[in-house]
Amino acid sequence: MTEPPTTPYGPRDAVGAAGAGGAMDLAGEEAGTLTPAPRGGPAGPAGPAGPAARPRSLWSDAWHDLRRNPVFIVSALLIVFLALIAVWPSLIAPGNPLACDINRSQDGPAPGHPFGFDTQGCDVYTRTVHGARASVTVGVCATAGAALLGSVLGGLAGFFGGWWDALLSRISDVFFGIPIILGGLVFLSVITNTTVWPVVGFIVLLGWPQIGRIARGAVITAKQHDYVQAARALGAGPGRILLRHIAPNAVAPVIVVATIALGTYIALEATLSFLGVGLRPPTVSWGIDISQASVQIRDAPHMLLWPAGALSLTVLAFIMLGDAVRDALDPKLR
Repeated sequence: MTEPPTTPYGPRDAVGAAGAGGAMDLAGEEAGTLTPAPRGGPAGPAGPAGPAARPRSLWSDAWHDLRRNPVFIVSALLIVFLALIAVWPSLIAPGNPLACDINRSQDGPAPGHPFGFDTQGCDVYTRTVHGARASVTVGVCATAGAALLGSVLGGLAGFFGGWWDALLSRISDVFFGIPIILGGLVFLSVITNTTVWPVVGFIVLLGWPQIGRIARGAVITAKQHDYVQAARALGAGPGRILLRHIAPNAVAPVIVVATIALGTYIALEATLSFLGVGLRPPTVSWGIDISQASVQIRDAPHMLLWPAGALSLTVLAFIMLGDAVRDALDPKLR
């Protein structure tokens, strides 16, 4: 009496040989460990070609698009340069921005001083380079604080809903109703500290509701997907579902909004400093230099041209970066 034919997974009868072989072939293809076998034969190990390549994730696909986007490349190079001079301004401007010679007040460009001098006789080039530190620091810290606070509060409101969602929604509505310039005039006028941190705190206070609403909507959309329902059915707790399944898939809109808002916050700091309630001397800032140069724009336009140009270029670089990131992370635009 002959034994039934066997497979690596156990014996099979002759009648079900073809069906079992087909099932094995299908399972092998799904597992990525077996290759389709000839008709009627057993499945063998993977051939030289190997298993099929896995599809790219959203992040890898976005990085693939960004590397080929000239807008992203130009804006990223500008931002890297700005970050470099913000951390190490003496690399290209070794002079002291507070060293002034009143005898050279409002003088034009001269050897060693390509941007000329301001009203106090300070080198405009040195002050423009050193002013990047305060402006970039305010923009980066305010964006990080607003993104963190808004993401946490908005994410919790979207995930749990109920009274928590209603409470945070009404609080954000209150902050949305405060004009940001008027709020800065009221809030910062009573603070005598001239460092960047009061300005950062004010921007975070009025900037988190926008990011909070974006995070809330992204979490509400993500928690309705099938993989979240499957994780909940398998017994995953709320913390694991929120951190491991929802947050990675809801963070993309927050990154896009925060990147664009960074340039806006830099411009807001310059506006508040121009109005006299933001950064104040002896802090070196583009907004302070623009404010001091605005009254002498007819007699010495070079005093206004360079800090205003540096501010505009910085804001444009971050807005361009945000647009490129948005295009890469939004699958609907493909």
